Amino acid sequence: MSMGLILYFLRHGETTASLTGGYCGALDTDLTPAGYEMAQDFAAAYRDLAWAAVFCSPLKRAVATAQPLCEALGLTPQLRDGLKEIAYGQWEGKTPGEVNRQFHDDYVRWLSDPGWNAPTGGEKGMDISRRSSMVLDEIERTYPSGNVLVVSHKATTRIMLCSLLGIDVGRYRDRLVMPVAALSIVEMMEQGPLLRVLGDRTHLRQSLRLGPVT
Repeated sequence: MSMGLILYFLRHGETTASLTGGYCGALDTDLTPAGYEMAQDFAAAYRDLAWAAVFCSPLKRAVATAQPLCEALGLTPQLRDGLKEIAYGQWEGKTPGEVNRQFHDDYVRWLSDPGWNAPTGGEKGMDISRRSSMVLDEIERTYPSGNVLVVSHKATTRIMLCSLLGIDVGRYRDRLVMPVAALSIVEMMEQGPLLRVLGDRTHLRQSLRLGPVT
């Protein structure tokens, strides 16, 4: 019996923004030193799995997270704009407190339903669902079987999981946890997508698992 497609969703490693809690979507920040260690730990834990392909957001923090595994395997990551993080518009680089003060009404609407409300000048969750679903459709068409790694971001990964699992996209911030360098696994079954793992970080050394997880 041949194996079907198994999707491995990996959130990028730690960044300065993930430490401070500031909104960082379109900002092209790099990993922290700990973030680079997280990428190395993932590669060490999963390099022996038979990978069919690696798909990756083109933002630096995602590419840097995929790089150690890709180098170990001799694979080239397939970069897709559809896997980019939510664009936060005028909220980029600001803390939640600053956003609440400067864009209070938009912020309240976004918190109530980020699926259909966007950060000021940014993207709605449904926008992200549409663009990321196009990438997932491409993966399913191109790789009907095998293990495929998808390296993306906190909001985008949660939205992809909601879309696959039939969870209201507007609840992505309330229903799914997605710490830095967390791995989630979805097996594409005849009956539909089956969530096998959510937000796992056991591939990280203990000192990194015990650190900040936002």
